[in-house]
Amino acid sequence: MKSGRLLSILLLLQTNGRMTAARLAGELEVSVRTVYRDIEALQAAGVPLYADPGHGGGYQVLDGYRTRLTGLNSGEAEALFLSGLPGPAAALGLGPALAAAQLKLRAAIPPGLREDADRIRSRFHLEAPGWYAEDDRVPFLPEVAEAVWHGRVLRVRYRRWKEPTEVDRRLEPYGLVLKAGRWYVVAGPGPRTYRVDQILELSFTGEEFDLPEGFDLPAHWRRHEADFHARLHRAEAVVRLTPAAAARLTGAVARGFRETAVAEPDGRLRAVLPVESLDQAHAFFLGLGADVEVLEPPELRERLARTVRILAARYGS
Repeated sequence: MKSGRLLSILLLLQTNGRMTAARLAGELEVSVRTVYRDIEALQAAGVPLYADPGHGGGYQVLDGYRTRLTGLNSGEAEALFLSGLPGPAAALGLGPALAAAQLKLRAAIPPGLREDADRIRSRFHLEAPGWYAEDDRVPFLPEVAEAVWHGRVLRVRYRRWKEPTEVDRRLEPYGLVLKAGRWYVVAGPGPRTYRVDQILELSFTGEEFDLPEGFDLPAHWRRHEADFHARLHRAEAVVRLTPAAAARLTGAVARGFRETAVAEPDGRLRAVLPVESLDQAHAFFLGLGADVEVLEPPELRERLARTVRILAARYGS
């Protein structure tokens, strides 16, 4: 975008001193003619830029003139450096761009804030995937990101969980979301959500599209998550838990526990917990062992009792 490019030119000149149009064009990955137009726009806006002609010349900011990112306090500067995730940026092909942006930001902020930002970078590291999840191979992520950025329509072959497992789709990619180390693309028509690592083939159609009026990616994703959890936990189980088992609950199950838990005389806690299915609940409550007793539904209680009898016979003396 032009406004961002103008700021980048100004920060590059402040950081590096005199620079030729060709060098600026190389840094910004634009044509020399574009740099000439941007320099004219900056001069028209009152920025004191001047050119030194001849060999070894170039553009330079008038001595003493500085543009700083005014209004930044220490916490804001720290947050800007903390927000850059090198792993996802590299996956999108933006690793060098992120490094360059942080360098320019560091050059533009006052020395005191610069020290705070350096301290943040040396003491905090953000990693998106979980411990036990292998990194997904996402071979088409850069192409999907390009389509999102430029509003280009994609034709993909996509693997899904139900039959037929491989389908062809025409996608208008509205935005990318990184959730728990996994990339999703929100795409029209719909919109619907697709896992990027399940794209088997991809091609550009040559068509372009515009985002629907008023579309807001973060708001859409919040609605998508809420709907997902509502569809995921359609059943309930009434249980008695020890405090130790209650401490192991997470997510929607933990929220259900907090909203319904009632203490009983023996120290256990009675609660109504959301569950996805009989199979999921059976495996989950077996994992809690003797720290949980399922009271309802009867079919889940009977299935757990049957499993326990089999285990007792298998491991009994």
